[in-house]
Amino acid sequence: MKLPEIMTDKLVTGHPDEGVREAFFKMRYNHIRHLPVVDEDMGLLGIVTDRDLRRPDWVDEAPDLAHVYYLDDNMALKNVMTRNPVVVHTYDPVQRAAQLMRENRFGALPVLNKEQRLVGMVSAVDMLQILEELLDKFGSPEGVG
Repeated sequence: MKLPEIMTDKLVTGHPDEGVREAFFKMRYNHIRHLPVVDEDMGLLGIVTDRDLRRPDWVDEAPDLAHVYYLDDNMALKNVMTRNPVVVHTYDPVQRAAQLMRENRFGALPVLNKEQRLVGMVSAVDMLQILEELLDKFGSPEGVG
């Protein structure tokens, strides 16, 4: 099974100069937890999670300092995004995405095509849907369910 069969291709994306508050409410409105950050000329630049927006890593960078962090549009996505995120490609098997997500404890991965352009996202929810379909098809193992 290849990723295009299970990935979400209706993408909601952010721009690197978009404010973090605007992005937070875009994610909330669209019920997503992972926002790919793209530039029309460069494709995928990074990814921002709802956790990144709630409390960025830099807030706790010095254990002896207490940083105040307000979710406003004075800070852009390019300041909080994870650059060069781990990705999968449309030609990768679903098992590769599942392995990367499990090993890295990711909730989602961007999916790129052969031209390295963002074409989808695959999430833990997508993986659970496959599991559910397999259990329906083959039955649950003894002692489960």
